[in-house]
Amino acid sequence: MGEMFSMHMGAVIIGVVFMLISLVVAGRLRSKFSKYSKVQLMNGMTGREVAERMLRDNGITDVEVIQVGGQLTDHYNPAKKTVNLSEAVYNQSSAAAAAVAAHEVGHAVQHATAYKWLNFRSAMVPIQNASGMIMNVIVMAMIFGGAALASTFPLSTVIWVIVGAQAVMTLFTIITLPVEFDASKRAVQWIEANGIVTSQEHGMAKDALKWAAMTYVVAALAAITTLLYWVMMLAGSRD
Repeated sequence: MGEMFSMHMGAVIIGVVFMLISLVVAGRLRSKFSKYSKVQLMNGMTGREVAERMLRDNGITDVEVIQVGGQLTDHYNPAKKTVNLSEAVYNQSSAAAAAVAAHEVGHAVQHATAYKWLNFRSAMVPIQNASGMIMNVIVMAMIFGGAALASTFPLSTVIWVIVGAQAVMTLFTIITLPVEFDASKRAVQWIEANGIVTSQEHGMAKDALKWAAMTYVVAALAAITTLLYWVMMLAGSRD
């Protein structure tokens, strides 16, 4: 029981470290978004108008742009085919709003063109969710039923299951990176090519998307580090 608990604490420490890093990056993102939200676009287009025009320019007619609550809750829903923009993006005319709106439409373009990494990521969602549930069950068992878990399964078996579940979750975060980077690339190229932003606004939009992408980079690094930790624990349990 003690060995299982100490192993779990090692993973907790890794999680706390990367949680702190994530908070710093998220704070930086919010700061950038707030700063660039105050810079009004010269053309006066709102996030909704930017999104709708980018959809039209890409020949996408079956995707709706809607407003959702919250801050930085913008996302594309492939099941409902909706570009969901937060109020700060949907209604505002700013460099930040244009960047976020175009980025989410970038995902809609990926969907419409069957972008392979988006398809791969979507196919992994059920497996990712199942792996997350398995990890949660094991963690709870380690905390509240370590003795029973240790007496029921060999330590190496438990760690093998953890490694398998963590590997799936890690792969999911890695696959997310090209999906997000590609959406940002499409967004930046489109807003520049179509004169949506001035040269100054272009730099702001690109910077805002860079910090948004950093949140996914941190998540991937956290998952990779956690996986390597459990692999080392597995190697140690076999000695």
